[in-house]
Amino acid sequence: MERMNEQPAGGGVAWTLSALAVAAVLATVLLPAMPQPAGYLDFADKRGLLGVPNFWDVISNLPLLLVGAWGARVVARGDARTFVRPEEKWPYAFCFGAVALAGIGSSYFHLAPDADRLMWDRLPIALGFMALLSAAISERVSLRAGLQALAPLLIAGTASVLYWRWSVLRGAENILPYAMVQFGALAAIVVLAGLRSRYTRGADLFVVAGIYAAAKITEVLDHPIYALGGILSGHTLKHLLAAVAVGWLVRTLQRRAPLNPSDACR
Repeated sequence: MERMNEQPAGGGVAWTLSALAVAAVLATVLLPAMPQPAGYLDFADKRGLLGVPNFWDVISNLPLLLVGAWGARVVARGDARTFVRPEEKWPYAFCFGAVALAGIGSSYFHLAPDADRLMWDRLPIALGFMALLSAAISERVSLRAGLQALAPLLIAGTASVLYWRWSVLRGAENILPYAMVQFGALAAIVVLAGLRSRYTRGADLFVVAGIYAAAKITEVLDHPIYALGGILSGHTLKHLLAAVAVGWLVRTLQRRAPLNPSDACR
């Protein structure tokens, strides 16, 4: 059974990911501090509705809460076709739980955007990425390695956000560790998506990453998108596209099956 969990070239990938982690730590220590981009908290759509300030940036987080709850339900009810080993559920459980919390945290933040509230937006995002990275390692490199990495990855994600908040309080803001957690994890997930998964629909991970990348692009284009017609802002679209990405991941879990059909019977 354990042989099933080890993928060809898994050792090389594990070493590569370890080297990237070390490089990220060194970069955080050696590179100059990177403050948050100026004007980040100046979101384009400030319209209120029904007594809710910044209504569309707030309400667009509801799909994240719903899709996170949906994913958690799928994980809880998953059978041997979805998860050959019950312990494979843990990374996804943390991932979807973090997505649901991100929906709540981001809504809280957008009600009155400031650095204090932003921490509760970023913390679940970091945890979600770390958990998904653990799942990708489990399914494409080694189940044991992926599960063993889950706790350290979650700690690293939490530390990156707490470090950013601490740097703000001391007057020398440095967003670099958090940026490395989010974009580094996304890059690692894309690399892992190119490896053979133990399940069908392995390429769907590319789709999930692509949709999320589109979400980040709309976030950067927040003001230009809103200026096109004043209907929705880029940041609102970012929330909606992020929910679509997570929804695609949930549907992948629902539809996939072990590549070796006999595994589902064990």
